[in-house]
Amino acid sequence: MSDDASAFLPVAGLRLAATAAGIRYRGRDDLVLMDLGETARCAAVFTRNAFRAAPVLVAERHLAAAAPRFLLINAGNANAGTGERGLADALASCAALAERTGCRPEEVLPFSTGVIGEPLPVARIAAALPALVAGLDAAGWPAAAHAIMTTDTRAKLVSRPFEVDGRTATVTGIAKGSGMICPNMATMLAFIATDAAIERDLLQRCLAEAVAGTFNAITVDGDTSTNDACVLATTGALGNQAIADPASPGYAALAAAVTAVCDTLATAIVRDGEGATKLVTLLIEEAADPAEARRVADTIAHSPLVKTALFASDPNWGRILAAVGRAGLADLDIAGVRIWLGEVPIVTAGGRAADYTEEAGRAVMAAPEIAIRVALGRGRASARILTCDLSYDYVRINAEYRT
Repeated sequence: MSDDASAFLPVAGLRLAATAAGIRYRGRDDLVLMDLGETARCAAVFTRNAFRAAPVLVAERHLAAAAPRFLLINAGNANAGTGERGLADALASCAALAERTGCRPEEVLPFSTGVIGEPLPVARIAAALPALVAGLDAAGWPAAAHAIMTTDTRAKLVSRPFEVDGRTATVTGIAKGSGMICPNMATMLAFIATDAAIERDLLQRCLAEAVAGTFNAITVDGDTSTNDACVLATTGALGNQAIADPASPGYAALAAAVTAVCDTLATAIVRDGEGATKLVTLLIEEAADPAEARRVADTIAHSPLVKTALFASDPNWGRILAAVGRAGLADLDIAGVRIWLGEVPIVTAGGRAADYTEEAGRAVMAAPEIAIRVALGRGRASARILTCDLSYDYVRINAEYRT
């Protein structure tokens, strides 16, 4: 994971460009174009927020109507909460790119991120399109990763090579996300591509499986955005016979590479959480079922009291215990609950572990990466999610977001 341009691998058949359209920011790129090529296939997952942004609605429609050729992504304006005008503006952006490139409007998928409730400056986007089209380049990944940032402090770009039919294929992805991050699909924008050919339905399966344990298993602040989207595209430029069997070695290799890219990007989002100083892994074990395990993990991860204790490096284990107790588990036998900070047992038999010391707890909490493990003593199901602490800077960043 690096801002170093040499750290990424280009994806054969795909070109990108970024430019400064002046959508909200001054003096930085804020508009990205991805040319997927004429033989591309796409899969995508979108936010489950009821106030789905206009670009989400349009992207879904276009994805169902045609094979995408271009992705058009802007930062600084979410085009969400904008009603019928927002839909018209998203469609107008697609039409402007289609006119410039000769494709159909339905072959353009629009994506937006930024401030909610403000009209999209379509004229600025249209005026920037000539520079975008002219600048398309296979090496455009780092510029694109920077251009889609909002409150992010660093770009998020990663690549993984893998083998298909004796050929070396590539998966490369970028993502943006720092705040308004809570698992409920793919809580951010992410764009991932490979040159390995794969059937469309299997591509969607690959993405859904990868997202489940990565982007859908992170949370910064418990807020699900109106604009979340994750796209997985294949250019097919590797020249392999399209992967069609989910039991094949080719699919296993592709799925592992896509999941690794998603996991690295998802972890980078939590590390870059607004004002975050700690990366926290929550592991819930011995639950009656996966949903129960996830409910406990979410309750701990979304607790402001737990998150502020993490920021203070305070081993206030009572806050963790209280979160487990209010997670809504029926007939929870507290005598069966055990909790660890790292490898330090802090709760056994529903109370403080006999050999626990504050010094040991503080030593774990002072580290930049912390693991909290909870065993419920109810079954064999488990869940793992990543979260972060809640700092003074989180409040400052979000209080000043529109100023």
